[in-house]
Amino acid sequence: MSQKNPEAKPEVLRDEIVAAYVDGVSLDAAHPAEVWKSATPIVFSSDWQGQNADPAQETSVRVLWSRKYLYLRFECHYRELFTFEDSDPNGRRDHLWDRDVAEAFLQPDSSRERFYREFEISPNGMWIDLDIFPGGSADLKSGLQRSVVVDEKSRIWAAELAIPMKSLTANFDPSAIWRANFYRVEGKTEPREYLAWQPTKTPQPNFHVPSAFGSLRFAGVK
Repeated sequence: MSQKNPEAKPEVLRDEIVAAYVDGVSLDAAHPAEVWKSATPIVFSSDWQGQNADPAQETSVRVLWSRKYLYLRFECHYRELFTFEDSDPNGRRDHLWDRDVAEAFLQPDSSRERFYREFEISPNGMWIDLDIFPGGSADLKSGLQRSVVVDEKSRIWAAELAIPMKSLTANFDPSAIWRANFYRVEGKTEPREYLAWQPTKTPQPNFHVPSAFGSLRFAGVK
């Protein structure tokens, strides 16, 4: 019987994303910190029904964590960009999903299926964060930090987020397995592109299907 390599990275399942532990990281979407390479990315380019894969719209997501923050990095291939020109002074924008965005839905407590957090970031750095619960939503006011860059030559935009753990869960347990999903929206008018890591498979585009979420696991528990 072969011996397992203790230095090997944990196997990542197709419906699982693994967050790598860091003491902290400075956000710089244009010049990502070397530590991002310690997190194995998930990659998707199919629509919300799991069909019509398109490499020109491929999205990769990496996750890092510390005791204080959850860090996300999106790398998004695009054909055209459609963004709002106006936002609150701090960059927050209502209905941000009506233009191009990358989205993360995070559910620290999987026993409360209809309760989760929604984070969106646009190619020009606008953002929104929401607390989702049965029957509605509210501003989360998470205190997230972000860095965004657009590489027009490569047609890739990238975003890094630092989300305070205290805005996600009152008692963070790194041994717990969270539920999560990641999405992209592209376009200004219908028909728009709705891409998903874990397909929701609804007849019409709908990302709010927590039963379809994948798993988020925290590696390197400290």
